[in-house]
Amino acid sequence: MDPCPFVRVLVGNLALKMPSSYSSSSSAPRSTGAGVHPSTTPCHCRIRLDKLPYQLASAPLLPSDADQNAACTGAFAAAFHLSRADLDRATAKPALFGPRRVARLKVAVYAGRRGGGGATCGLGNKGRLLGKVVVPLDLKGAETKPVVFHSGWVPISTRRRAGPPRKSSSSSSSAAQLNLTVRAEPDPRFVFEFDGEPECSPQVMQVRGAMKQPMFTCKFSCRSASDLRSRSAHSDPGGGIGALSSFSLNTTTTGARSWLAKPGSDRERRAGRERKGWSVTVHDLSGSPVALASMVTPFVASPGSDRVSRSNPGAWLILRPGDGTWKPWGRLECWRERSTTTGGGGDCLGYRFELLVPDFTGMGVGVCVAESGVPSSKGGRFGIDLTAAQPFGSPGCSPRGSGDWGGGAHQTLQHGAWPFGSFRGFVMSAAVQGEGRCSRPVVEVGVAHVGCAEDAAAFVALAAAVDLSMDACRLFSCKLRRELSASRADMLR
Repeated sequence: MDPCPFVRVLVGNLALKMPSSYSSSSSAPRSTGAGVHPSTTPCHCRIRLDKLPYQLASAPLLPSDADQNAACTGAFAAAFHLSRADLDRATAKPALFGPRRVARLKVAVYAGRRGGGGATCGLGNKGRLLGKVVVPLDLKGAETKPVVFHSGWVPISTRRRAGPPRKSSSSSSSAAQLNLTVRAEPDPRFVFEFDGEPECSPQVMQVRGAMKQPMFTCKFSCRSASDLRSRSAHSDPGGGIGALSSFSLNTTTTGARSWLAKPGSDRERRAGRERKGWSVTVHDLSGSPVALASMVTPFVASPGSDRVSRSNPGAWLILRPGDGTWKPWGRLECWRERSTTTGGGGDCLGYRFELLVPDFTGMGVGVCVAESGVPSSKGGRFGIDLTAAQPFGSPGCSPRGSGDWGGGAHQTLQHGAWPFGSFRGFVMSAAVQGEGRCSRPVVEVGVAHVGCAEDAAAFVALAAAVDLSMDACRLFSCKLRRELSASRADMLR
């Protein structure tokens, strides 16, 4: 398998130095109002790379006489992921022999607590603008080696159009200054694309540029209520997959937590108001099953409503083959809730994914590695990205350990303190279409997390489960498509 080139741009070590005289200085911008005092006013930054969505990060305030190395805290601020197409656009030459353009990282510094990132209308949630910094990024060559574009202090420009960063000098010592580190590093990924909707049992293609080649096949199964009752004693989440059909969960692997819904519970008896029995088995090209996503907790409407609530989510178990049986690898919970991250409101698909990590006792521990939401109407991306959680002073954030902002300031990985197993940095992402749209998920998986085809298959099964959850969490007043009906599955047998 050949990966696709990706580059991620990382920003960190944000800090502000603001002299106490700044609030009364004539050089302070009018938009800052009454000024800023480091001990009383929080500050934050809006960071944007070209036309990509902006990201918010806090900027701690330091005394004006602080040591130059005091800002090297190793704190992560923002990450931007660029595909080959994004890189081509960022480095394209204009017509008529013009110079090759470069990407521009813009950092706007605001006084005041940051808002909800668009949760409210208007611009009042931004705070008071103190100034801007623009860092030009020549990303040519960043596909093959890490590049540091800026590291250190720079005066904050108060002009309407901020220029590139200048090295701080004695003449600017009385002005507000921003410390930041900006770097780019290669982040190759495997890319897989479903050639149809997961419920239509499609092929999964590996994509590299314009080339596509078959990698996996998917088998969707929708079992009826009678099937589920007859198999309650011998659960078969894959629906007839040969030698791996016996589904046993070793208690030494899963620990004390029960990953399956209890048979005979109240939820199981509400047959008319639940969606259950779905599964997707991923096979390699030889026909051997290499991953499985099985709906182990039905998606049930909350009492008095027609939606799946966060307090009572449906759940999938992602399994991998091992020792002649299926072994749990992760658990995905999904529900439907009102969106709080977009100004337009609306519903979103909420999700939470737990990785099953073995601990020193030999019992598995579920560790949450992703929790967010995808708008139900227009869709979005499901992702697992632990860049912000990774202690940057420790090795392993990337293949080259390039997340080390602070030069060894944080050594917290000693004695196996990292709680996320082998997951570090960017792990995977999957495109999820909105309700009523034809969905052919595209899955990106970091090269560092794929040691064999079975590793990639587990992420493909997870992406299929997320996509199907968009249908499972549809309002119960809406009718599902025929492909998702258990009665249709019975007719096709």
